[in-house]
Amino acid sequence: MANVDQHFVSKGLLSPQPAPASERGAWHWSKKNLFATPKDVVLTILAAAFLAWAIPHLVNWLFIQAVWDGTDRTFCATTVQGGTQPDGWNAACWAFVRSKFVIFMFGLYPPEERWRPILVAILMIMAFVPLLIPSVPRKGLNAILAFFVLPVVSYFLLHGGFGLDIVETERWGGLLVTLVLSFVGIAVSFPFGILLALGRRSKMPVVRMLCVIFIEVIRGVPLITVLFMASYMLPLFMPQGWTVDKLLRAIVGVAIFTSAYMAEVIRGGLQAVPKGQFEGADSLGLGYWQKMRLIVLPQAIKLVIPGIVNTYIGMFKDTSLVAIIGMFDLLGIVRQNFSDANWASAVTPITGLVFAGFIFWLFCFGMSRYSGFVERHLDTGHKR
Repeated sequence: MANVDQHFVSKGLLSPQPAPASERGAWHWSKKNLFATPKDVVLTILAAAFLAWAIPHLVNWLFIQAVWDGTDRTFCATTVQGGTQPDGWNAACWAFVRSKFVIFMFGLYPPEERWRPILVAILMIMAFVPLLIPSVPRKGLNAILAFFVLPVVSYFLLHGGFGLDIVETERWGGLLVTLVLSFVGIAVSFPFGILLALGRRSKMPVVRMLCVIFIEVIRGVPLITVLFMASYMLPLFMPQGWTVDKLLRAIVGVAIFTSAYMAEVIRGGLQAVPKGQFEGADSLGLGYWQKMRLIVLPQAIKLVIPGIVNTYIGMFKDTSLVAIIGMFDLLGIVRQNFSDANWASAVTPITGLVFAGFIFWLFCFGMSRYSGFVERHLDTGHKR
């Protein structure tokens, strides 16, 4: 009987019964998750002791004794317990980050033109927030604005034209490059990954073979190799006299690499869809593309949301590899500024890397939390 009730609860036909009072509260949760067995008790005590030791030291280094203001490395000499520690080993030098913050965000983008990437960021938020909130209507219009109109507008705003000064992509850098690579990589790799996954499962031998070769070759080499090929070999395929922008080469390399991995994620979702769904669509007389678009792909994509987001998180972090071909994303430009003699100190690299790591974590954590929200919103009983 309990299983029957649970079935109706999962279908939304019955409201779940509240847990007894003895099974609610912080003490019950702690007893269940932290002190259930003697081994759990020992591990909990050891973990609590480690955190009690580590957190005060971490907070002290990051905030309490950190240097927040200053114009050069001399301000990062930190006084601890009455003694001066050279090079600021005992405290973070956030003055370095404050001094270089604009460079970390925009690279060498001209100061008088920085309103343009800021405007692009605002437009991106306005286009994607309605798309990501399930209750907002007109998703089709939002998708057109986000994936077709916004890229065109953003290109002319960032690069120039129509009365705006031209800003070559060699002057772009920092978080601006990271977000451009990530956004275009996500927008391109998802549809291409779907096509590659469908092609690999195709009954046409030539199409299946080409998709298999593409996926296995790209997945079999590191991203650095793909970036090198896109940077140095792509111009060889262009007509004589044509040049390919370095940022465009990086975008092509990242999109190709991510598409191959995305294809395998989508293919896993297609294999997880019950055979009866395909047969039911065939019995309704739906064509191949109708069947895929209306029946199969929505179920497959829902099943592999964690894998899709995991691929995007990996791609977002891998954008730092574009430093290999002479471009500087957030991590690359942070590392480049370590060589500034005005800020050269032992603690400067550590502080810069902590800052870059926090920015990467912020975006990756946001993607992870949103994927969890989408999973819960789309949960229709597949959860076990």
